[in-house]
Amino acid sequence: MSIIHNKKAFHDYFIEERYEAGIVLEGWEVKAIRAGRAQLKEAYIIIRKGELYLIGCHISPLKTASTHIHPEPVRTRKLLLHAEEIKRLIGKVERAGYTLVPLDMHYKAGRIKLETGLAKGKKQHDKRETEKRKEWERERQRLIRAK
Repeated sequence: MSIIHNKKAFHDYFIEERYEAGIVLEGWEVKAIRAGRAQLKEAYIIIRKGELYLIGCHISPLKTASTHIHPEPVRTRKLLLHAEEIKRLIGKVERAGYTLVPLDMHYKAGRIKLETGLAKGKKQHDKRETEKRKEWERERQRLIRAK
């Protein structure tokens, strides 16, 4: 079951491979995500010292959050993957043109997971071509329904 979907990633990148990662979260963050108060639009993933980190993911704290903590909405969060997957991703990201982008945040067995994608950036003409193809599919569906 998807919580948050990053539509901008599909507009800006060609997604070549997908990986599912766990996220290190605090208690107030889990409650806020369950309430639908998270955003992946400006988020990206970096590799630092052989580990993956999610940067720019905004999680708005709930008004009923505990008084003894001071929530930081845009803190850096560590991603959890198997060591072999991390090594494979590091090798692919170091090649020119590849990056890691967050695609989807969802539940799996009661835990919150992040689907990440190994992506290559789209040029402006690729974005226009994708938009034309989507528009044609919509128009084709309208014509089929009209008949």
